[in-house]
Amino acid sequence: MVREKHECMIISEDSELWDVTCDGLSVPINIIGEEIVTVPKTRTEYNDIDRKAIEKNFRAKKILVCGIGPDEYNHIFACQYAKKIWEALQTAHEGTTQVKQSKIDMLTTEYEFFKMKEDESI
Repeated sequence: MVREKHECMIISEDSELWDVTCDGLSVPINIIGEEIVTVPKTRTEYNDIDRKAIEKNFRAKKILVCGIGPDEYNHIFACQYAKKIWEALQTAHEGTTQVKQSKIDMLTTEYEFFKMKEDESI
């Protein structure tokens, strides 16, 4: 439920915010020399496109943080990027892939062994 709420809030604001949340922010870089060494840009080297991308990340972070409670905030307060916040919230609410598979296996086994007990009536 919380996931759908956040997803709808971000998408309704701006579809590019959802892209930043899912795909992550690409850090602006400088290409130095012929050997193509990449170095992150300093803030003073940012151009308008870089600033716009970083602004999208900040807006997505704001939407995610404004929609959570204090307990959830403790899971994400150190995250710099909207994508990391989103992943932390997904893990907190849905669990890891391994946990989800364990839950599915447990429920499947419970269903397979489901039967009426002697003291129960229809």
